Amino acid sequence: MKLHLLLCVLFSSFLVLGQSGTTSEAISVTPLIDGTLLLPENKTSPPLAIIIAGSGPTNRDGNQMMMKNNSLKYLAEGLVAEGVASFRYDKRIVKIMKMGTLNEKKIQFDHFIEDAVTITDYFKSDDRFGKIYLIGHSQGSLIALVAAQDRADGVISIAGAGQEIDDVIVDQLKKQAPGLADNARTSFDDLRVNGVAQNYSEGLASIFRPAIQPFLLQWMQYNPQEEIAKLNVPVMIINGTKDLQVQESEAEALRKAKPGAEYLLVENMNHILKEIKGDDIENSKSYNDPRLPVMPEVISAISTFIKDQ
Repeated sequence: MKLHLLLCVLFSSFLVLGQSGTTSEAISVTPLIDGTLLLPENKTSPPLAIIIAGSGPTNRDGNQMMMKNNSLKYLAEGLVAEGVASFRYDKRIVKIMKMGTLNEKKIQFDHFIEDAVTITDYFKSDDRFGKIYLIGHSQGSLIALVAAQDRADGVISIAGAGQEIDDVIVDQLKKQAPGLADNARTSFDDLRVNGVAQNYSEGLASIFRPAIQPFLLQWMQYNPQEEIAKLNVPVMIINGTKDLQVQESEAEALRKAKPGAEYLLVENMNHILKEIKGDDIENSKSYNDPRLPVMPEVISAISTFIKDQ
C-alpha cells in the first residue's frame, strides 16, 4: 500500500472553549482531512488520542446526515477533561460529499488507513504532545490496528470487529435476516475469488451494489485478528453488552488474538457508547438523540489506560 504523507497544516484556527481549561483548534491536515484538536490547558506534553470514526460518511462528532448523537464529540470532551488531548476528524468521504464530487467507485478502504497514517505522522512531528494513541470505533478499529503499526504508542479498539468484514456481515444477517445469510455467504465468496459478485438477491443490493464491490473486496483483505497480533504496543479492547451491530464475540476474538490486551465489557452500553436499559427500540432511537451522554465508564477506562502507560 502506497502511503502519501502530507505533513503541512493547510488551515488552523483557535478557540478557547467555554469550559474552563480547554482549548479547541480546527485543523486541516490535508485537503480532505478536517478535524478538531482539543487541548487541556496548563499541561505540558499531554498524551494525544486520535479518534477514528466508524463506517459511512461519519463526521468528527460521530454523526451522519440523518443521524446525530455526538458520540465522538462527547468522548473527546470527556478525555480532555481527564487531561488527554484529542484529535477527531471528518472521514474524507464527508469532505468529498460537501464538494459534490463523490464517486463511489473511487472510494478505497486503504484511503482511510492512509488518512490515519498521515494524521498520526503529522502529530508525531508536533512537539506539544507526549505519546500518541489511536482510538478506533467500529470500522475505525481495524483502521487503527493497521495504521498504528510501528507508529503509535498504543491502540484502543471500541466496538471493533474480530473477524473479516464478510464474516461479520453474514453473522449479522443470520440474526437479523436469516433468509439472506446463505446468499450473502455465496456472494462474498464470489467476490473474494472472482473480484465480482453478481448472483446476489435483491434484498442484498445495498451491500453488493457494483459501485462499492471494489471497496468491500479491499476491506475483506484485512483480518483484525492478524492485525492486532502484529502490534507491539499496549492495546485496549472495549465492547458493550447492548451493541446491536458488533457482538461480544467479536471483542472476544480480538482478545484471543492479543492475550495481553486490556479488556472491558461495559454493561448496558450500545454501539455508540450510550447507556441502554430498555429494548431494541430504545437502542435504535439513541442513534439520533444527542442529549444522551457517553457512558462515563468508557471515558474513565480509556483515560486511565492512556495515562498509565
